[in-house]
Amino acid sequence: MEQTEFLEKKIFTDLKNMNDGFDDEAIHYFSESDFETVLKQVEHFGIGIYTIKSHLNGKFNADSTHDDHNKKATDPKWYKKAFKTLKTSQTELLYAATYKVSKKLLER
Repeated sequence: MEQTEFLEKKIFTDLKNMNDGFDDEAIHYFSESDFETVLKQVEHFGIGIYTIKSHLNGKFNADSTHDDHNKKATDPKWYKKAFKTLKTSQTELLYAATYKVSKKLLER
């Protein structure tokens, strides 16, 4: 299984991709509540998140990376903190992330 397929089947199931063409079609954007679900699933599977970015009305708003927090991509502390900071800075944001699914998970 490839990473994109894994994310679609295991992480993004039943969530609405809000990317209506304002960014690359391969990038999934989610509402605040759906992105919370994504983060819970990511933590459950031990998937790494390199970057979280936010958009407002189809325009880039802000981003945060695991390097900004001096944490490993798989450490949920950094992405939970980053998400909390982003969502309290502005309402009605959409969120996307860059992920790293381990080979071990993909081979299951």
